[in-house]
Amino acid sequence: MKILFHDKFLLHNVDSPAEGAYRIKEFTDIENTYVNGEPFVQLVHTNEYIYSVKQACYANEIVAEVQLTKDSYEDACIAAGLAVKASLKGDFAVIRPPGHHAGRETAAGFCLFNNIAIAAQKLVNEGKKVFILDIDGHHGNGTQDIFYDSKEVLFCSIHQEGVYPYSGFAIETGKGEGFGYTMNFPLEAGRGDKEFLDRVDKAIKRAIEFEPDVIGVSAGFDGYEKDRLLGLKYTKRGFYECAYRLSKSFKNKTIFAVLEGGYHDDIRPLVESFIEGIEIGGRPPKARFNEDMAIG
Repeated sequence: MKILFHDKFLLHNVDSPAEGAYRIKEFTDIENTYVNGEPFVQLVHTNEYIYSVKQACYANEIVAEVQLTKDSYEDACIAAGLAVKASLKGDFAVIRPPGHHAGRETAAGFCLFNNIAIAAQKLVNEGKKVFILDIDGHHGNGTQDIFYDSKEVLFCSIHQEGVYPYSGFAIETGKGEGFGYTMNFPLEAGRGDKEFLDRVDKAIKRAIEFEPDVIGVSAGFDGYEKDRLLGLKYTKRGFYECAYRLSKSFKNKTIFAVLEGGYHDDIRPLVESFIEGIEIGGRPPKARFNEDMAIG
């Protein structure tokens, strides 16, 4: 699992104390990867909405609590492109702006285009089934809404209850053909790795029944114990263990991740811990010593 990054992301919403450029400043040693994701954005979003976002960026408007600039539109397109690229070979797209609150025609919660939904929809159009695990501390309401009536995408979200966007109740399970293909696991503030990993296990159990072709992770790190916006208490080990369990459970499947939230200075070590879990979980077990094969 490689890190995909572009330093242009540092030009978006630069000085925000929330979703600001500070979040990813530790990734500037990563080689730039450029993909123009604009052609992919319309897989999920309407042409009218895409145009409205572009106009808002060029007019320097404030949308979804974000001060937009011309750079914001290019960054949003690159972010969508890197999410798609990450889904091809199982990489981690460290991108801004994030995406999981964005609906088909709505910008919300710092999000303009729904990066993971765009990548997932492309895979669905190719005949694949996708399991999306959203571990961001906020509910991925945009992703849920986009796939709420789909049986080709299993969406599971683990998040803090009673906080923005004030959705993601356990009773929200999908509709129509998508009934049973949405799972929500709200957690009380103060809950940590034990509760988090218990829900990860439940999501994996359901996903094994679903038999996905590709696993996508909305990797938000605002459930981290040092986060400034939320009250969950996940640790670095918790993110490692989450990734390890995913990789061990889906050894022959592509697992990719896209950055969502996380409002602290430890994004880089948490991304690296997650990747370590994926890599170790995907390795075959060491061969056991067989006395019958010994020589001597």
